[in-house]
Amino acid sequence: MQESVFRTGYSTIIRESQDASCMLLDAAGEVVGEHVVLPLHVSCLPETVRSIRATFGEDIHPGDVFLTNHPYYGGVPHSMDMAIVTPVFHEGRLIAFCGSIAHKSDLGGVIPGTGYGSARELFQEGIQYPPVRYATRGGVVRDVEAILRANSRTPELILGDIRGQIGAARLGERRLAETIDRYGIDALLEAFETKQRVTERRIREEIARWPEGGFEAESYVDTDGIVLDRPIRYHVRVEKRGERLVFDFTRSDDQAQGPVNIRPPLARGCVYYALIGMIDKELPNNGGVARVVETVFRKGSVLDPYFPAPCNTYMASTIAITEACIEALGGFIPSKRQARNGGVGGTSIAGRRPDGTPFVQYELVGSAYGASARADGASGIDVLLSNGRTAPIEIIESEYPTRVRRFELITDSGGAGEFRGGLGPRREYEILTDDAQWTLRGGRHRVPAAGADGGKPGRLGSARVNPGSPRERELPSRFSGVRLKSGDVVSIEKAGGGGFGDPRRRPFEKIVDDVVDGYVSREAAIEDYGVDPDRLDAALGGAYRGEPSPTS
Repeated sequence: MQESVFRTGYSTIIRESQDASCMLLDAAGEVVGEHVVLPLHVSCLPETVRSIRATFGEDIHPGDVFLTNHPYYGGVPHSMDMAIVTPVFHEGRLIAFCGSIAHKSDLGGVIPGTGYGSARELFQEGIQYPPVRYATRGGVVRDVEAILRANSRTPELILGDIRGQIGAARLGERRLAETIDRYGIDALLEAFETKQRVTERRIREEIARWPEGGFEAESYVDTDGIVLDRPIRYHVRVEKRGERLVFDFTRSDDQAQGPVNIRPPLARGCVYYALIGMIDKELPNNGGVARVVETVFRKGSVLDPYFPAPCNTYMASTIAITEACIEALGGFIPSKRQARNGGVGGTSIAGRRPDGTPFVQYELVGSAYGASARADGASGIDVLLSNGRTAPIEIIESEYPTRVRRFELITDSGGAGEFRGGLGPRREYEILTDDAQWTLRGGRHRVPAAGADGGKPGRLGSARVNPGSPRERELPSRFSGVRLKSGDVVSIEKAGGGGFGDPRRRPFEKIVDDVVDGYVSREAAIEDYGVDPDRLDAALGGAYRGEPSPTS
């Protein structure tokens, strides 16, 4: 199913960045099989299925296709994510659902690309579809399709991606039917339950070895996009109670004016991801995880806002929550502690090509992992729950009126430590049309990625128009609709990850390698890591000629 979605995707956000996830769910809406790119989708699609069942009751039939992009009524992360779900029947009995969640390039709203970073309510974040029937055995419901087409700047991409999701669901239905033919319906349903039961048992066995008690942590997002001088706080306390864990988020900030709010299903996805990562990355992320975990929220908070609070820039919030969960869980498992990461970002350059046709160039922008107690942080990569891919330069330049001028790692952006933080990337675009707008949903421009155990924080990120010229302008970490014309250059620098441990304990040979590779400058090696200049120069020998260029 997952490969089908990627290979049939019309938009680059699905076809190249792979912002889509596919799942099998049982009749109650519990996940029994998944192949996700964004792990938080695993906690969202069950909410979608439960919403469909509550809305349509017994009026669900073979051949139906249900669609929703509503964060409050449909359970999806934000309105740019569209869930497609189909029911699976056997001899007239509803036994399962096949579904996917995939990002859409444009669903209307204030700005092209829909992701309005300064939204003050949900209705500024594009058209909202509660769970609706998009197709039946007789074909597509043309009225619904007409509304979809009329509310997008890129309707052919939207409809093409939806058809790809439907095709993937139909593939899932056929494969389940083949499995039933081979093994029988009773064996299939028993496998559904067994998979969840095994996951539940493995987690309970692990946490039974942890000490009783609780640990807490917090993380921040730079701003909500409205009040630009106040970071948003996400706080969690994790308590172990026998073979069960309670994640209490009630001390997080009140809901924000801007779109950094998230709904409880997403917060649960952060919890499940952090727990699996800290226990065993091979653990299946299915309904068994929820049987071990309890989550507590405060209504009116940034994690459980009142409708219609905006929530389209959710990813930075989920990364902050996940970081806090990992740090709190590190109290139970000290060997798996790690420094903070460089954050996430989504950027769009949209407008009209020179021939007048519209375009929306939407990309995920990675950063870097913080170092752990055992390894350096990874560089230039989507982190934690974001987990997508960077769009290739060749695709961007062949499909959009932009030219990628630079794509490289930033020297000295990783926090110094015994284990070094990963390096953030720099991506620079030249605009090739006179009608364009730039939108960024980023972070880590004000609050750096913290180091751990004596490690230093990573370098901050930045966003600039026409860098290095008299017309240079620096922008905040989230903004929308900045006007651009042909010849303008925009630059995104992502933050580096935090370091872990005292930098002076880093082996000298690794520091030399870092300088040769361009990850660390000679000056930083001397100042941050305390190496002797003469010894460093002798070790570098002919390999070092002035300031090296970062690895691109």
